[in-house]
This record gives sequence, C-alpha cells and structure tokens, in this order.
Amino acid sequence: MPSLKDLKNRIASVKSTRKITKAMQMVAAAKLRRAQEAAQDARPYAERMEKVVNGLALSVRGSDSAPRLLAGTGSDKVHLLVVMTSERGLCGGFNSSIVRLARLRIEKLQAEGRTVKVLTVGKKGREQLKRDHSDLFVGHIDLGDVKRMGYDVARGVARDVLGRFDAGEFDVATIFYNRFQSVISQVPTAQQVIPAPVDEDAEATTLYEYEPSEEGILADLLPRGVATQIFTALLENAASEQGARMTAMDNATRNAGEMIDRLTIQYNRSRQAAITKELIEIISGAEAL
Repeated sequence: MPSLKDLKNRIASVKSTRKITKAMQMVAAAKLRRAQEAAQDARPYAERMEKVVNGLALSVRGSDSAPRLLAGTGSDKVHLLVVMTSERGLCGGFNSSIVRLARLRIEKLQAEGRTVKVLTVGKKGREQLKRDHSDLFVGHIDLGDVKRMGYDVARGVARDVLGRFDAGEFDVATIFYNRFQSVISQVPTAQQVIPAPVDEDAEATTLYEYEPSEEGILADLLPRGVATQIFTALLENAASEQGARMTAMDNATRNAGEMIDRLTIQYNRSRQAAITKELIEIISGAEAL
C-alpha cells in the first residue's frame, strides 16, 4: 500500500500532467480553426480542377497523343503509396488510421502479385510502417520544419512523385491521408493521383474550345492537378490532426481529473486511517498506565 507521501507526490504529478494536456487542448483548438478554414477553402478549387481535368480527359481518351499522366504506362504492376501523416504524436488514432488503411492496401496489392513502393510524408507514419514494411521504403519527406502548410510544400512532394514517375519507377500512385469531417470524425482516404482517374459517367464538356489543343493543355494541367490534390490532402491532414489532438487532449484532461479525484479519496482515507491508528495507540498506552 502506498504511503501518504507517495500518494501526495502522485497527485501533484497528475495535476501537472493535467495542466499540460489542458494547455495542449487549447493550442490545438486555436490551430484547428485556421486549419479547418484552409481545408474548406481549398475544396472548391480542387473539385473544380478535377472536373476540368475530367472533361478534358474524356475528350482525348483513346488518343495516341494523350499525356502519360492521363494514359498511364499501360501497366499497373508497380504501385507507389504516398503515406501522409503527422510529425508529432499525442493526437489519438489520427496516424494509426492512415497507416492501417495503407497496410491493408499493401497486403491486397502484394496478394495480387503487384510490386509496392512506399514514400512517407511525416515521421509518425514512417515509424509505424518501419517494423513490417521497411523494405518497401523508397523515400521520405520530412515536414518537421514546416510551421504552416503552404502550396510550396505540396509542390515539393509532387515534384518528387512526378520525378519518380518520369523515371519509370512506378505505374500507379495513390496518396493516403485523413479527410476532415469534424473534431471527432476524420475519414481515412486513399486517392489515386497517377494516372489521373477519369469518371466515365461524366459527360465531356463542350462549352469551351481549347487552344492549342486539349492534349497540350492537359500536359500542363495534369502536373498542377497532382500538386493540387496533394496540397488539398495536406490541408485536410492538418485540420484532422488538430481536431484529433484536441479530442485526445480533452479526454486526457478529463481522465486526469478523475484520477486526481480517486487519488484524493485514497489519500484522505489513508490519512484518516493513520490518525485513527495513532489515537488507538495513544489511548491504549494511557490505559496501560
């Protein structure tokens, strides 16, 4: 049974932890608002870009001059998985949910006889995948020095992915991230970016005439589309990370409060038992005299 001093030290320790988790919750709440606004503001642009690319793609599908980013390599034997997670922990299951989805895709592709390569963006995803899939790693992009997510960061990631595609290192590229829904809900998402997916059910737009040609515009637009999709995913991740951290720290703060209450009751009971014991000893000694 712990002594009164041990209980008192433990209560003080848990109180200090509660102060830290409460502060982290408030910081995450402040960052969440900016991150959420950035993610929501990027969605309409990304969706419009996707529609324009899809319309152009439908009009040039089957053409021998279609860009490789649209037509692909003609094979799907080698897959590049771009797993985007956070640089820091203490955000609940945010990173684990992304890694879990990536692991399922790796297992599925390998069972089908495909070759899998993994490019990690963010330290936590690399740490979790390293134990079982370190042999699949082909690169890592460190975001530890990034204070605020900007388009330049996404362009750097896109440049790396596009360079590998031009070098013939893979046939299909898929990004993995968490799509922000609310503070308590983030949806693990896998999105193919190379070759550009085409919605066959959509109708090709005839409202515009493109010059010099659809193929020429697509050749310039598709790399930007890849960077835009990656940028949108990074913004969604940033908002999801802060939402998950806010929820996790709120739970930790409440758990710390409950633990303090339990330890305080235990301390008071132990203190009362010690006082009662001392009184009994005094009374017994007096009666013996």
